[in-house]
Amino acid sequence: MSDNFETIAIRTQTERSSHKEHSAPIYLTSSYKFDDAEEMRALFANEKEGNVYSRYSNPNTSEFIEKMALLEGAEDGFATATGMAAIFTTFAAFLKSGDHIVSSRSVFGSTHQLLTNVFAKWGVTFDYADLDKPQDWEALIKPNTKIIFVETPSNPGIDIIDLEFLAGLAKKHNALLVVDNCFATPYLQQPIKLGAHISIHSATKYIDGQGRALGGIILGTKALIADVVAFARHSGPSLSPFNAWILSKSLETLAVRMDRHCENALKVAEYLEQHPKIKLVKYPFLPSHPQYEIAKKQMRQGGGIVTIVVDGGIDAARKFMDGLKMFSISANLADTRSIATHPATSTHSKLTEEERNIVGIEQGSIRLSIGLEHIDDILKDIEQALGS
Repeated sequence: MSDNFETIAIRTQTERSSHKEHSAPIYLTSSYKFDDAEEMRALFANEKEGNVYSRYSNPNTSEFIEKMALLEGAEDGFATATGMAAIFTTFAAFLKSGDHIVSSRSVFGSTHQLLTNVFAKWGVTFDYADLDKPQDWEALIKPNTKIIFVETPSNPGIDIIDLEFLAGLAKKHNALLVVDNCFATPYLQQPIKLGAHISIHSATKYIDGQGRALGGIILGTKALIADVVAFARHSGPSLSPFNAWILSKSLETLAVRMDRHCENALKVAEYLEQHPKIKLVKYPFLPSHPQYEIAKKQMRQGGGIVTIVVDGGIDAARKFMDGLKMFSISANLADTRSIATHPATSTHSKLTEEERNIVGIEQGSIRLSIGLEHIDDILKDIEQALGS
């Protein structure tokens, strides 16, 4: 097998059936037939490899996992129904009452809810650390710290931290470094190769890339994934075979899609940075980004998300969004279609105003997910919306 990303994504495929199909079929089955009673016993006793029930495994989910593990440089993985299922399953598999998490403060709104409302009632505590203050992280680590969790680039602030630095902290304090790699994808960033123990994706985003299917995945060593599977087999967050088939097929075009997303996003960021109505532009590959050098070190390109702050607060933000004609207004991102989101009133609305301000989410903040339309049309739509 080639070492090249594109070839791995296209040529990794489940074993062909007797029909010799070229494209992998969809295995829409909940269960499997055994040759005899002894085979059934051996499979359930884990003495033999094979499928017993699609909540545990399925040829389509297995193909998706194999591809993602190869692309990330992981040994194994477990596919989940959504990205949040991947985060919850990872936390639940490794945490118990009395454990502690150090997390980046700038996390997705639902991850914040897990930390503050779900795991808190089960006796798990946490402290937030700022991505732009790496010098403060070690002081927050306690003897009972089990997980260091980080989004990089973060949603929606596009903040970045040095993953090799965090890997060193995790090793020193015998903690697991868990990275939400959703915004970067394995094409742009491979956290496990930088020292992370587990890499998590919402496959709903760039891995699907067309706003069709929900999915998630957890990637790591065989030993760590065995602990994940031990929890997941009985809690049922598994990915459906149909969605696994879609996501695996979508990986075949991930590289070419991400190249265009990144190319378009950089041009949008450069344009908006010069616009008088824009107070701030955050994009990893802009030299003005506070962690630009780190981004250049650990990312292949800057990604497809540009976060801006419109001068004039929420009224100006609403006017801009309502003035867009081609962009979609949606809470999703990473689609072929360009999308505008107002985080303060949608994805991060459950945070207090103070919490949002700390992570740089102002009332004028807008997250732009730059799609695959022609760049001239993207810039034209932004320009006319800012002028309206």
